[in-house]
Amino acid sequence: MAMDIRKIKKLIELLEESNLAELEIREGEETVRLSRWPKNLPLAAAPAMAPMQVQMPAPASAPTANYSAPAASTPTAEPQHDGQVVRSPMVGTYYAASAPGAAPFIKVGQQIKVGDTLGIIEAMKMFNPVESEVAGTIVKILVENGQPVEFDEPLVVVQ
Repeated sequence: MAMDIRKIKKLIELLEESNLAELEIREGEETVRLSRWPKNLPLAAAPAMAPMQVQMPAPASAPTANYSAPAASTPTAEPQHDGQVVRSPMVGTYYAASAPGAAPFIKVGQQIKVGDTLGIIEAMKMFNPVESEVAGTIVKILVENGQPVEFDEPLVVVQ
């Protein structure tokens, strides 16, 4: 009995949605192999294609460079806060408290010292505290609980 065409279509969708280069499934004596590489391509050339896939986002980032004008306006908005901006040390998800329902680490108007915890960033299942490198008063919290953050993204303004 042949493998159901719906199963094969679903496998193709899974391959397209993933970053896998190849997928092989066996059901009894039936085997289906899906590959992103052309069959007539020599094996040595297949890894050479991988950097092209990695470089594809680079042209996509070129338009992002065109959008840097609005991003450039963001730093000009920061001096309006008249304070120092504490930035994210890594990419991840920002959490304002140590647990759901717990009190947040910081609030606007709160006095902080160097080394105080400003939040937690989860990256790859690791919870990393963000400690203040400056002392002062929290003027503005620029990110929300559970929000994804980028490296060097402004998190808090301290005066």
